[in-house]
Amino acid sequence: MSHSTTIKTKLVAKEPLQQALADVSSQFGLGTVQENAVVHGYGGNTTRADLVVTTRNRGYDIGFKKSGDTYDLVADWWGIKNIDQKALTQRLQQRYAYHAVKSQLDQQRFNVVEETVEADQTVRLVVRRVV
Repeated sequence: MSHSTTIKTKLVAKEPLQQALADVSSQFGLGTVQENAVVHGYGGNTTRADLVVTTRNRGYDIGFKKSGDTYDLVADWWGIKNIDQKALTQRLQQRYAYHAVKSQLDQQRFNVVEETVEADQTVRLVVRRVV
């Protein structure tokens, strides 16, 4: 019996997602990100995903699978004991948004001149357009 869960996200671009995963990896005990790999779960069940990251829970991975315009998060949370699903998804969404915004700023020729992180983890950016 599979315990795999699919969570719809609003994550649309691969590069900011990879950067967000790198940002949160030490906080949540995640391993390296692999592209086009297999997500492992209960009883040896597997599913293919576009991005897969290992966890400290042997035999249990977290994957991101493209579904239409967005990535679905795929994991067997039954076997992932040391990661809070809600905390991970919230932190990933925040770091994803950060990297997506910075990418858009670069494309529109803005430079970040100041960056601060508030006590509640809100990131504030002061930008200036490159002329």
